[in-house]
Amino acid sequence: MKILLRVSIIALALSLVSCAPASAQPKAQSAVLPNEQPPPAAPREFRGVWVASVNNGQWPSAPGLPVDQQKKEMYDILDRCVALNVNAVVLQVRPGADALYQSNIEPWSEYLTGVQGQAPSPFYDPLALWVEECHKRGMELHAWFNPYRVGSTRSKSPPAANSIAKTHPEVVRHYGNYLWMDPGEPLAAQQTLSVILDIVRRYDVDAIHTDDYYYPYKVKDPATSKPAEFPDEQSYVRYKQAGGTLARDDWRRDNINQLISRIYTETKKVKPWVKVGYAPFGIWKPQNPPGIKGLSQYDELYADPKLWLNKGWLDYIAPQLYWKIGGDQDFRALLNWWLGQNTMKRYIWPGMSVGRHPVQEVLNQIAITRQNPLSDGQVIWSVKSILNRQELYAAVQHGPYLQRALVPAMTWLDNKPPSTPTISVKRESNGAASISLRAGAGEATWLYAVYARYGTNWQFTTVPGGAPSVTLNPDAGGVAPTSVYVSAVDRCGNESPRVAMAVR
Repeated sequence: MKILLRVSIIALALSLVSCAPASAQPKAQSAVLPNEQPPPAAPREFRGVWVASVNNGQWPSAPGLPVDQQKKEMYDILDRCVALNVNAVVLQVRPGADALYQSNIEPWSEYLTGVQGQAPSPFYDPLALWVEECHKRGMELHAWFNPYRVGSTRSKSPPAANSIAKTHPEVVRHYGNYLWMDPGEPLAAQQTLSVILDIVRRYDVDAIHTDDYYYPYKVKDPATSKPAEFPDEQSYVRYKQAGGTLARDDWRRDNINQLISRIYTETKKVKPWVKVGYAPFGIWKPQNPPGIKGLSQYDELYADPKLWLNKGWLDYIAPQLYWKIGGDQDFRALLNWWLGQNTMKRYIWPGMSVGRHPVQEVLNQIAITRQNPLSDGQVIWSVKSILNRQELYAAVQHGPYLQRALVPAMTWLDNKPPSTPTISVKRESNGAASISLRAGAGEATWLYAVYARYGTNWQFTTVPGGAPSVTLNPDAGGVAPTSVYVSAVDRCGNESPRVAMAVR
């Protein structure tokens, strides 16, 4: 049973909400009404969806759409995500050394306007709008980057004048049907890092996120039908001439490791509360765990996410476990293996490809993630696969995502809860409970966590921190709420003590 709610948003403008610096403090006791057991703990689960812009996969649905249509598609996606009780959108803002936002570093994406380098007209900043609209709905926005892809030979428009393919062609390589920055070129790595930090500084994103394309997936050499080498001989020779001692494959991995480390440390210097997440290919190496078959990202993509976990260079990892339970790429076995590498106790929220599986398989996979608090979450590939598949959407909406959930707290970033809010409650003529909300002093409130008792049942929901009020309606059976508990939640997921009131 869901709480039916109406959030009043009057001139809502969410201010920059950060996590307070981590510090130890005694935990205050939550209020409890007389003769009543307190509500249970809030549900905690990361529920993310990937929204891809590359090749107009999910948004926008085609290049060069009118701005009003682009916005309508965005609103439709976000409203349906809210109805599904999703709490995070992972939006691809840099599909290939381009930008779905206003940038002084890279050109506007052709997936947005149809022509690389051309701004939307009438002008708007898509990323700024996505952030604003996600936050109005109480959802996080994770900005998703492709680290090294520059473009495709099949692009419909030529590279813009400020594309790195034009400004620094010496660091760009042609491999297969794509142009790639060479990760062995320091300027290429700096370009990617600069783009990421630019967004962290200028936008109120909740996290930054990269996908599985580090070095590209191997393509066949047409002449030999064997895997073609990535053309980085020039940068590797320069490394060796400068005294480098690593073998070529180890050097490639080190190039990626250095970037991953710098993304984490430099992001935290700018905004410590902005989360950093990666979504690598789901298999580290074959036979890890025993029986697993498939591509070795360690040897072919030169990515070593096991090391990243061990070093703590991330706040969450979303290995792309797109396979079924059982078989040569067993979902359960792979998730357990990733959990076994998690020496720093960060979150492991697997990527799930829901479009390729029966509905029950998807529900079973969600249930598996809930068996360990460090894997209690999912990132769904893709938003289109779940929103457009009605049977799956309904099964998730009325099953595992029946009520809202808080994103699990990241206490290594901050373990200090915000101040307790102040509330007042009024019974409406139809039995609804109208609750006014006022944040406490100090750290700004990201969300309000609202617990309401309906008869003998407790129901949970969340309200955006900028909302002045919320109305809890009677449930489908006509039962009205009789008591309400409210707490404040910060950007890192810390929850304040609850304040309680009876509904008179």
